[in-house]
Amino acid sequence: MVELTSFELGETEDPRGDLLWGTIPHLVEWAGERFALTEAVVDGDVRLSFAELAAQVDAAARGFIAGGIEAGDRVAIWAPNCVEWIITALGAVRAGGILVTLNTRYKGAEAAYILEASGARWLLAVRGFLGFDYPAMLVGEAIGDLDKIVIIKGEVDGDSPDGVEVSSLADLLDEGTSIDAAQSQARADGIAPAATSDLVFTSGTTGRPKGAMTTHGQTLRTFATWASIVGLRHGDRYLIVNPFFHTFGYKAGLLASLMAGATMVPEPVFDVDVVLDRIHAEAISMLPGPPTLHQSIYAHPRRAEVDLSSLRLGVTGAAVVPVELVVAMREELGFETVVTAYGLTESCGVVTMCRRDDPAEIIAGTSGRAIPDIEVKVIDPDGVELSRGEPGEIVVRGYTVMEGYFGQPEETAKAIDADGWLHTGDVGTMDADGNIVITDRLKDMYVTGGFNAYPAEIEAVLRQHACVEQVAVIGIPDERLGEVGCAYVVRPPDEARADDDVTSELLALAKEKLANFKVPRRVIIVDSLPMNASGKVLKRELREQFLAEAR
Repeated sequence: MVELTSFELGETEDPRGDLLWGTIPHLVEWAGERFALTEAVVDGDVRLSFAELAAQVDAAARGFIAGGIEAGDRVAIWAPNCVEWIITALGAVRAGGILVTLNTRYKGAEAAYILEASGARWLLAVRGFLGFDYPAMLVGEAIGDLDKIVIIKGEVDGDSPDGVEVSSLADLLDEGTSIDAAQSQARADGIAPAATSDLVFTSGTTGRPKGAMTTHGQTLRTFATWASIVGLRHGDRYLIVNPFFHTFGYKAGLLASLMAGATMVPEPVFDVDVVLDRIHAEAISMLPGPPTLHQSIYAHPRRAEVDLSSLRLGVTGAAVVPVELVVAMREELGFETVVTAYGLTESCGVVTMCRRDDPAEIIAGTSGRAIPDIEVKVIDPDGVELSRGEPGEIVVRGYTVMEGYFGQPEETAKAIDADGWLHTGDVGTMDADGNIVITDRLKDMYVTGGFNAYPAEIEAVLRQHACVEQVAVIGIPDERLGEVGCAYVVRPPDEARADDDVTSELLALAKEKLANFKVPRRVIIVDSLPMNASGKVLKRELREQFLAEAR
């Protein structure tokens, strides 16, 4: 068995990921040849080798080409982690499409906004995941240029938006038989490393989602570096609980596995009992996820009954990581390597990483230092670099920085300055060795269970209620999820209903309009909100007030 611990590939002269394979389609081809007989995907009864996976991706690509997808067309995918996601997403990219990923917890209006904003022509979707019927959720919504939905898993029949063709994955593959191998290969070969590979939508302080554009070349270079630092290798068995719609699941999961020859075991929903059984049954060696995932495993009463000896690599972050958890992952759960990191969608998902030989205090207490060939610094409001240990905004420059926000040049100019520095909106400090510590967020975004929640978006929904005159949402500590939302609400002066009734209605409204991770866990009715002279709510004071009252 060949082990690739540092991507020291004999046939590759240049160690940079963007030149190893050039594009994602060429990576799939390369993996199909290099690791041909190695198991690539395990999903229920489906077991595919890397050679079989490459062949199925090509079959899907032919279907997209036959259906009229052209290079540069946006193809959205709204589905949980599964083998069908892997095959169709990679097939769309091989056909020259730009992948647009949709959060599986989105409601219809949230998904429709992204479909319209991205100009997606096709949507790959499922019916029945967690009781959701995604196509039906789009009925009556503005969906822009969408003209076809392919049901990749579940029943084809059901409610769908008017004027949109609906077909099955089997139909897609059958239609693709009219396209020969040479046509598919020519389409893949025509994709340049500098071509946009995907749009991953994120939100800023305005709460309106923006599509960060990244290229094939920068994606591959970034995650070759990521996989090398964590030590992913051929023979690893990777339980991918992080959702594919997120950079972590798609790029640090799917694409990194293709690079290293690691077996992908996609898991659609985190359930600790299911995860324990999968670790045992599939000899899982790689298990990334937010701290809550590893804490749940460590605290589970069945842990001692399950063989966890195969566990080797753990990557965590996206929330506070206690030192005790890092020690427990190493000493109690048996991980050889535990690494934390910091990144954001606009920087291809990676900015800094701890290294495998860092002490537990560094891994838990910091987000590591810049990955190779990336510049990171901490600046004051005037853009002047601060001394080590002084808090300021974290900015990053280098090959990981996005091309820009799709169709939003003004927003791009706000995020990336004239010198190429991406302004992250995160406040932190940097120590003498370059390790950063995130201390606050300029954008007020908080992380709940590994998902980013944007207060402005949640506040816009709550303001729809007649009993809300003002509202401010902040993240508050939560032992299980890291942070959860808390909404401070000022009611109109003439509103006399009971606070409990208003609270119940606000939570019901949020549950109707928002993905569950965005729904506030608490509503606090107040007489007024703290504000500065310009009328801006001082959320820092709200956080301090909450923490003081919680003591």
